[in-house]
Amino acid sequence: MPTDNAVKPFQFGQRDVHVERRETVFQGFFRMDKLWLTHPRFAGDHMPQFTRELFIRGDATCVLPYDPERDEVVLLEQFRAGVLGRDQSPWLLELVAGMNEDGETPEQVAQREAQEEAGLQFSQLEKICEYLVSPGGSTELIHLYCGQVSSEHAGGVHGVEAEHEDIRVHVVALDEALAMIVDGRINNAAAIIALQWLQIHRSRIRESWGRP
Repeated sequence: MPTDNAVKPFQFGQRDVHVERRETVFQGFFRMDKLWLTHPRFAGDHMPQFTRELFIRGDATCVLPYDPERDEVVLLEQFRAGVLGRDQSPWLLELVAGMNEDGETPEQVAQREAQEEAGLQFSQLEKICEYLVSPGGSTELIHLYCGQVSSEHAGGVHGVEAEHEDIRVHVVALDEALAMIVDGRINNAAAIIALQWLQIHRSRIRESWGRP
């Protein structure tokens, strides 16, 4: 009889989940659904029916702007309501980011948001990964990139006023940005993943991208 270590992952798929009922319990800028569902268990039987609340949020694209010549990154500082009540400032240092609209590619979202949020344009984009933000309760998938820019004239305050955006642009040496992860000044997932990816690929990116 095979041991658990011999069993390969992903023996179940989408078709194995039976959603017996689905109800929208909130509809605003985002949507919240309640699901009644069941699925097979690893032991061979089925999970009794249970419920989950699911935050319906579209996919998003996040990009780390990087100047390979100056070895600098561009980070955006803005208010985030989800940090209220925690022992830190609710103004975070983040990446260029935006929700993917219908019919847009992640690359198109990247260029649109770079202009709106930072007054930048990417010369090149390299895909880092895709990841699920919080799959226990949210549908959101992040398309994560690193983008080539010139940071020489980056700065100022940007954002779309109609969307209540108030964004200050900061140019930071890559080594300083990495130190901000260590001491907790940067603690959001997209920025951490992208900066650590760039730390690993820094030499290759600087050699291949050269001057923007």
